[in-house]
Amino acid sequence: MARMRAAARRVQAWIELRSEDPEATSALAVAVARLVTARGLESLRRFRVFELAGALPARATIEDLLHRSTQFYNPHKERCTLRLRIEDLPPLAKGESAVLVWDRGGERRPAAERWWLHETGRKIEVREGVAWAPRFAGGSDPADAIRELAVVRDRRHGLLCNPHAQESRIAFGEVPLPWIVAERASSPAAEGGEE
Repeated sequence: MARMRAAARRVQAWIELRSEDPEATSALAVAVARLVTARGLESLRRFRVFELAGALPARATIEDLLHRSTQFYNPHKERCTLRLRIEDLPPLAKGESAVLVWDRGGERRPAAERWWLHETGRKIEVREGVAWAPRFAGGSDPADAIRELAVVRDRRHGLLCNPHAQESRIAFGEVPLPWIVAERASSPAAEGGEE
């Protein structure tokens, strides 16, 4: 491969199934049927989110590399939206917020890092999490309902994040870049725009 000019930075790749997502469909059905705070929940989508950090090439080269590797996504059944700057919007619909969930201590993707090194000759860090995008019926502030939906407390409270093994962050409005962090943030301002 020709030598690439690269700059140190972080980017996000948002991966979504092109067809209906059975995991998101099931989670929506369970939430509406069993959780009181989810009664106004209209939709729930799921994304896999990768964050790449290091000496990264230009957008077109990153897109090409992601497209060629099964480490990130399958372009025949999934679509990828790349965010290079905080101003680049994630693929969220109007009214959707985002709940990021990742396995505590398991967010790194060494196989993807090795693949990237082999293809480009450059070391990067790759982290992965799942972003859930709930949308509640209009006319009310869904912030409390989203917080209630995010973390499992018991059979009637929470759904998306098991606090015994996972971490979560909620973004109301602007989605941070970077967003996947190794340890839980301690202040609301660091919680990714959480109100």
